Amino acid sequence: MRALHKEYRLSIEQRQTLKMLGDAGPAGCTGAALLAYGFSIYMLTDLIRDGLAAAHGETVRMGARKVTVARVWITDDGRRAIDD
Repeated sequence: MRALHKEYRLSIEQRQTLKMLGDAGPAGCTGAALLAYGFSIYMLTDLIRDGLAAAHGETVRMGARKVTVARVWITDDGRRAIDD
């Protein structure tokens, strides 16, 4: 269900994550960076499932190797949720 149609009570962790994603700009953050800050993968997937954040995989070159990373960013619904 989209955040627009549901009233959310964000946890402190969810609010912190959405604020971090909002501060990161349009490119968002890598999933690894969010996990390094201590945010749980389960909480991140809940935010994505509920439409408050979005993610996609992208391939980046690290030296001679190509690595697939997840990039996560805040959605408009996520911005509205932390503004409320």
